[in-house]
Amino acid sequence: MAESGSFRWAATACLLLLRCSVAESTLPDRARTRAAVPALVHADAPIGGARYRTFYSSDAVDQIGRRGRAEEYVRTQLRAKNTGKDGVSRRKTGGVPYDPSLRSSPSSLRRSGRSLANQLSGCCYTYQGYSAASMCSLYGQDCESGETPSHDSTDGDCSQAGLSFIGVSFSVYTSSGNPYSYQLCDQFTMENIIDRDYDYVMSMDEDGWLVGGGYNTFDYSGKIPQFVDSSHTELLRIGSLDPDYGGTSIEQVYQAMNNIDIPPLKIFPEYIKGGGGGGGGGDNDNVPTEDVTMIVSIVEEYGDDDSASIYEQFLYDLFSAMDDVGGGSCMDDQDTDPHVSMGRGIKFKSSYHEENYFFDVNLEVAVWQAMYPDGVVIGTTKSSSFPLNSGSKQNVGYGSLFFFFDRANITQAFTAERDLSDSESYYSTLMSGGGDDSFRNSVTDVEFDYEGGGGDDDGAGYEHNPYNWKADMAMHDPTGGWDLPPNCKQEGEAFFGIPLSRRSNSKLQTSGTFQEQFDFENVIDRNFTYMQKFGTNHGWMVGESIGNGAGFIVDKDTAHIPLFYLGTTNTDMGGMSLKNMIRIAGIIDFGVLYIKPAFVYIDSYGHVKLQFEADANSALGYLYNALASLIGITWNYNSPSNTLGVYTNCAMHSAGDRAHYGCGPDNSNTGGFCPQMTLAYSVSFQSEDLAAAYLEKCNDYVDYWRSLYPSGVAVGTNKFCKGGGCMGLFLNRMDLYEVFEPNLGGSWVEFGDSSMAPTVSPAPTYIGGCDDPHNQHLDRCMMDKRANIMMIWDAVGAVGQFSILLVTVMGSTLTIFIFLARTKRKRRKGESVIEYFFRSMRRRKKKSRQTRRKKRRKRSSSRGLDKDLVEKKSGRDRYDRSDGSKHTSGSRRSKSRSKSRPKSRSKSRRGRNEYDGWYA
Repeated sequence: MAESGSFRWAATACLLLLRCSVAESTLPDRARTRAAVPALVHADAPIGGARYRTFYSSDAVDQIGRRGRAEEYVRTQLRAKNTGKDGVSRRKTGGVPYDPSLRSSPSSLRRSGRSLANQLSGCCYTYQGYSAASMCSLYGQDCESGETPSHDSTDGDCSQAGLSFIGVSFSVYTSSGNPYSYQLCDQFTMENIIDRDYDYVMSMDEDGWLVGGGYNTFDYSGKIPQFVDSSHTELLRIGSLDPDYGGTSIEQVYQAMNNIDIPPLKIFPEYIKGGGGGGGGGDNDNVPTEDVTMIVSIVEEYGDDDSASIYEQFLYDLFSAMDDVGGGSCMDDQDTDPHVSMGRGIKFKSSYHEENYFFDVNLEVAVWQAMYPDGVVIGTTKSSSFPLNSGSKQNVGYGSLFFFFDRANITQAFTAERDLSDSESYYSTLMSGGGDDSFRNSVTDVEFDYEGGGGDDDGAGYEHNPYNWKADMAMHDPTGGWDLPPNCKQEGEAFFGIPLSRRSNSKLQTSGTFQEQFDFENVIDRNFTYMQKFGTNHGWMVGESIGNGAGFIVDKDTAHIPLFYLGTTNTDMGGMSLKNMIRIAGIIDFGVLYIKPAFVYIDSYGHVKLQFEADANSALGYLYNALASLIGITWNYNSPSNTLGVYTNCAMHSAGDRAHYGCGPDNSNTGGFCPQMTLAYSVSFQSEDLAAAYLEKCNDYVDYWRSLYPSGVAVGTNKFCKGGGCMGLFLNRMDLYEVFEPNLGGSWVEFGDSSMAPTVSPAPTYIGGCDDPHNQHLDRCMMDKRANIMMIWDAVGAVGQFSILLVTVMGSTLTIFIFLARTKRKRRKGESVIEYFFRSMRRRKKKSRQTRRKKRRKRSSSRGLDKDLVEKKSGRDRYDRSDGSKHTSGSRRSKSRSKSRPKSRSKSRRGRNEYDGWYA
């Protein structure tokens, strides 16, 4: 039998080896051929290039119509075939009535008691054979022409526009701002010229106010709190820091600045104005979008018999020093117009609010002008470290200039050549000394023209009409403000979405790895092969490093797909609290969220985006339907409803919106469902040809992803969302706060590059309850299975596991040391440690045996025993202490003990019962 079993095992192993030897593994075909696009109707249709879009666009539209009619015909036939005598459709596998409308009706799902969790696994089956170029045409986007804003450099030797500069900082530290903001300006109360409470402003871009101290974490507006106060005025734009692209290296900048004398320059505040226009505008907007800027000037002072001012002489020395160190061609040829950018993409509630805002802030500027009639030297008495938290602090002083790697990161301070005079010192310390009170009481009007407020470019008044809100406004441009719905008084950046970021190379900010399925480095242009510059201070959304030559803000990886915008967390302004957002997400039984890339394109704002298939019948589509019906705003006679009774007026989605109203060829393109990821804001390319080449490169790689995941993929890692397909609650695009597992699998806090244990576990969701291994991570099952050592061990976490191991090792070491010390004290002469160990063990066994006998004697006697009987029995089976031999005589035992013990001790023991006085 044994030989037969061995033979069977050997045969099985051989079969497995043979089977493995003939297995073949090939990569999916990435070729852009007709074989890769089987849905093409015309055999001679062009596969790529400009001719493809022109040739196939009309045919794509016709094909959608034909496919819709064909699918409707098939559904009609199936309904007729499966209809019973009672006229109700039934499944083949049972007699439960089945209504096809349940598939797309969340209200029907709730009435029938069905959950969203078990609807579908996977997504996007309809267009599995379509290439990225085909999908782009079906979605009505342009992925091939390259007709995007391009940038023609004024200097042919500069191929990378950069943002680094030398300038003056107006940064302040305030209690309501970022706790890491610098205090570099004691002369201007910048907090007084922003509208942090939204008294006048309706909305602005995602960065919020760039002056006034920055933002705290968990600010109601959701503005990004990672950025410190970045208020400044540029004196010289360095541009790119990469010499290979015509830039100037950081070392060259430092060398040049250390070779010149820096005079303490005086700044005079002129006025604050609006205009310019940020992102987010459109032809149908009734509220203009504008930027707010404070205009300042450098005071021209002259020395004795000097024909050039001190500032002009400084600029001459600065440019000469840059030329001497070999400064690149990307550096500006002249100084910039001094100004302080305060905010971008701002939308006011009305022209009346805009006019009042500009009057109030310019009244503050008028106070400053009265305080500093001849300008003031900017500075502070405080110390700071550059870059932030880099080590030892230095005294900033007055009149210092700074090198800004980007607008949010100062890497070096250059102090002035001399101390301030008595007059200069008086004005520089006037504000910090409380001398502004008298000026505020005396200045009551603005006597200068500040060129802002009071209407749009045509001079006409305007007012935000919240009832002009549309469901497709959820397709938002983050470089501009929102048009808020009715009863919402403050914007917000919170949203539900899918986290896609990975740990980035940023040394200033950290990001976790939330997925391993997509490497977005393959669809960006870090080497500036195709692109020229970005229209904002942000670079690629998948993260930047502190060494990037263009000087973009060093963001961490913020890749994500926004699904449902929630708005502000301020309940007093019409929003929903963060706690209730988490409660709402915790009651939604959604399925595993599968996503599938469709194509890369450039939208109408110039942003580069990766579009994902908008499958309204996928788990993602059902989740959108559930969110809209639970907490969407009341609109068109549709109101939200949920068992918690919590709602918001600031969501950018209506209660009646559904996934099939969203973007895509199968949807009506009138709603807010359109899963897409932003790769970069306002990208300018070197030419239209290079823009088209970039899109072609990206979509070639999207074709690879489409072949790799034909039915989509549920993203995750072996440490984050192990089962894949989780939903995240974001405070803004940088801060993922809470993560929710599908199938009511629970949630946990994921904030600040750290995570906490699951906090919500409603109930086991897999069949079998807590007996199913899939449910073992739930709180309820953890309590039922608390005897499972491995589960408890995992629940302790890495720090707890390390602590337990450390205590165990320390305890074991202490036990060994105690044993060795005891051995050294009690060993006999010439006795080894091993011999002592065995002798000690034998003695302990005998002692324990003797102790058990004594306990049995005590239990057996119900009253006092005769003393002689006790002495007689106590003399049995005793061991001599010196040699361990057994004695039967009590007197002999006493004699032996008297020889080995001091007399005093033997004498004292005579008074005791021998039963109590015996020790092993």
